[in-house]
Amino acid sequence: MATINFKHLRYFWAVAKSGSIAHASAQLHVTPQSISSQLALLEEALGTGLFRRAGRGLEMTDVGRRIVSYAEEIFGLEDELLAAVRHRGSRTVLPFRIGIADSVPKSLTYRVVEPALHMEEAVRLICKEGRLVSLLAELSVHRLDLVIADRTMPTDLKVRAYNHLLGSSDVTVFGAEALLKTLKGAFPEVVDNAPFLMPGAEVAIRPALEQWFEAQRVHPRIVGEFDDSALLKAFGQGGVGLFVAPTAIADYVCRQYDVRAIGRIKSVIEQLYAITTERRMQHPAALAIRQAAAREVFGVTGTHSAPSDRGSSKRQRRIQLPSKRRGE
Repeated sequence: MATINFKHLRYFWAVAKSGSIAHASAQLHVTPQSISSQLALLEEALGTGLFRRAGRGLEMTDVGRRIVSYAEEIFGLEDELLAAVRHRGSRTVLPFRIGIADSVPKSLTYRVVEPALHMEEAVRLICKEGRLVSLLAELSVHRLDLVIADRTMPTDLKVRAYNHLLGSSDVTVFGAEALLKTLKGAFPEVVDNAPFLMPGAEVAIRPALEQWFEAQRVHPRIVGEFDDSALLKAFGQGGVGLFVAPTAIADYVCRQYDVRAIGRIKSVIEQLYAITTERRMQHPAALAIRQAAAREVFGVTGTHSAPSDRGSSKRQRRIQLPSKRRGE
């Protein structure tokens, strides 16, 4: 049965991070020939190649890419162990590894997760973003402590995990001032034929948003689709199109992206879940996140005033947008 020499693995990790044997040689203060021979021994022990030639350089094989992620974790844990021994008289730092589904609004995630850094017990936050299915796979083998998602865990996944609802919020429509000056009418009619930035197909609220368009009989011009909510807001800040974000963080969105809220859609609900392998959350940082979500994020919605969609109020407030003159 093959065993791994961790000295060989460290040399491999150094080459993978630096991009070449020459750079790794300078960092490790050993000759390139020594690194090459150690890599050859590691490949022999594993029975597979880890690098292949690409012009004058090297590129990792598929196996090499998989192994480098394990090397990152192994040597990361080594650094934690050495730090714990070196500072054994000081406060223990508790690592907290969370996965964040790429469809989750980043500004909402920050508001929920940030309080975990202010606990009495020191926490080192390790965040990884990606597709929900990939993050759940890492959660299942305990490489993550918690996954934050905008939906519950898919039922067809054979992962023993539990969904914890952190909170929910309806959404608000936002737009940059320069864009709003080109639009006319009241909400929700102002959305009709307006440029709009849509959440990507993987984002949980998209079907409900499309149903709302149909119910209101408005047909915006979809000018972009984004899985990454932060990128979507950046385009919205630039005036490319209208966009939606959770009402719970409406004030933050207006300040951060210099946009204005123009209407609230109470029938489209954004939900935020923490998914763990525990039926009850036990990690102190996870408990801090749940408490912060309930108390500080979803307990009270934003204080901006924006008209609601039809059906939520008998009286419609009009948005004070300048009318376009014919021919403009």
